[in-house]
Amino acid sequence: MTILTQVSKADTESRISIGFKEKVNAVSNLISAKDLEFLLYDVFQAEQLTELPFYQDHDRATFDGVINTANKIATDYFLPHNAKADANEPQFDGVAVTTIPEVKEAWKHYSQSGLLAARHAYDDGGMQLPAIINTACVSYFMSANPSTSGYPFLTSAAANLISAFAADEHKKKYLPAMFDGRFSGTMAMTEPDVGSSLGDLTTKATPQDDGSYRIRGQKMYISGGDQDITENIVHLVLARIEGAPQGAKGISLFLVPKIRTNDDGSLGESNDVTLVGLLHKMGYRGTTSTVLQFGDNNQCQGFLIGEANHGLKYMFKMMNEARIGVGTGAATIGYRGYLESLDYAKNRPQGRSVASKDPNSKQLNIIEHTDVKRMLLAQKCFVEGSLALCLLAARLVDESEVGGDGDSGLLLDLLTPVVKSFPSYYGPKANDLAIQVLAGAGYTKDYPVEQCYRDNRLNPIHEGTHGIQSLDLLGRKLWLHNGKGQQLLLQKIQRTLKSAKEKTELQELVTEYQGYLDLFIKTTMTLGGALQKGDVEKGLANSAVYLDMMGKMVVAWLWIEMADKAVERFTDSTDTDDQQFLAGKLQAAQYFVRWELPKVQHQANLLQGFDETCMAMQADWF
Repeated sequence: MTILTQVSKADTESRISIGFKEKVNAVSNLISAKDLEFLLYDVFQAEQLTELPFYQDHDRATFDGVINTANKIATDYFLPHNAKADANEPQFDGVAVTTIPEVKEAWKHYSQSGLLAARHAYDDGGMQLPAIINTACVSYFMSANPSTSGYPFLTSAAANLISAFAADEHKKKYLPAMFDGRFSGTMAMTEPDVGSSLGDLTTKATPQDDGSYRIRGQKMYISGGDQDITENIVHLVLARIEGAPQGAKGISLFLVPKIRTNDDGSLGESNDVTLVGLLHKMGYRGTTSTVLQFGDNNQCQGFLIGEANHGLKYMFKMMNEARIGVGTGAATIGYRGYLESLDYAKNRPQGRSVASKDPNSKQLNIIEHTDVKRMLLAQKCFVEGSLALCLLAARLVDESEVGGDGDSGLLLDLLTPVVKSFPSYYGPKANDLAIQVLAGAGYTKDYPVEQCYRDNRLNPIHEGTHGIQSLDLLGRKLWLHNGKGQQLLLQKIQRTLKSAKEKTELQELVTEYQGYLDLFIKTTMTLGGALQKGDVEKGLANSAVYLDMMGKMVVAWLWIEMADKAVERFTDSTDTDDQQFLAGKLQAAQYFVRWELPKVQHQANLLQGFDETCMAMQADWF
């Protein structure tokens, strides 16, 4: 059934006509365009997706056109006010929220581009754009301005959930306004006394005679929960219907607009959603973080999405999408810091070679100092590896959701905790190193690297902390479907190793990686054995260590994959840029396997020995 106004392919192309036929810029201060191009078309074979009927109207030219448009909008309308939004947080005067005008201007250009509905069908006003291309677009916006980018990305995720599970009448009423930028979207899960333990939430939903519900309760940490950039805000609210079972099995999901909406899409009266206050944050300062009261006057109207008591199942669609988005944001904020510190290191003269004894000799740019190279190499490995990980996840989304490949869906499910957590952990580490490269200058607001660090520090926390992701991975995801996800991952890894082993440049790295892979498999089986015997507390005690171990193994695999593809693509090229790109990928792969991967040996020792140091610590001993 067609819910929205039909949009043709030609209409879609006209919406992204800015630079549509231009090649993606060779140089970008946000993301390395050459690296992104390499990942999309050499590593993950994005063009192959056009063989799927849903994507058949596209080709590489259209993909490049959309990406270039995203780069241009991000550069022209998001990047310029990144620091200003950080310095001028949204204000609440007790009546209304005020953001700086540049945020609304950026939102306008983003919504006019059609990117809010990028992945949806032409019939629904979308572009039928693959998830991997959409993620490439997202990378530019998150690098340019994470806080302003939060508004459209939350809206897209909310719209995707509504499109998947809401009743047709609610799709018809709300989706067109969300896709054209009149309405924004949020998810409202957390409560003041309930964080990750959603089964303990207290927000109530009371059935009404007209089929709607009265919603009453308080939510907090709601990003974008109030602002002045859109006419209305569509909240997706978790609540418990009166009489529903306690715990997670009694939670339902509701569509709750800030302002009631008429059938024709026009605005009605207030829906009794009250802003209690704004939260002031370390980073992401341009995105409102709100405390909301629903139903203070018992007049808050909500509409059930899907079946009662299945709310978490529906919300997890948005949460899993958001987790991939968080990983992408963490990767690209780290990437921005890396590029800033790289540029600084190439142009900052200071000191001389340690072998030089002539105080009058010319100073070296600091990139010539080995320790600076070490810090830049670590950043390169963390952020380029993280971006590859996120694009892999997006490719699996395309294969599973559009291609109908069940195996890709299983692998995506297994990897989602890693996709969220590895970039979120190592992106801030990259930003920390970027500050160190700039030294004292990096600690000032004269350079953007300190803001990158502050913005990125949120990512290990929201959409499920590192600890929550680790319990999900080791306690559940690894063992689903008799461990088939593990088998699929190992099959992909072995294919890469087989190909890479045929290349002289990579044989030694493959051998080193294989040793750690065997250790990882043994560790996984040891932990699985404990869990199978019912020793859950002992088996999961160091789950966070296991998550980091698996993250290192997956990203090391991707580095070997990138090195393998780079050798195939650039070995015979006579272009200097190509040769330098190849050398950089090979050196980074070597760094990750030889400097970062050995850390899994220590982690394996802790995990296989079921180390109880942390578990045995008593509260009174602190």
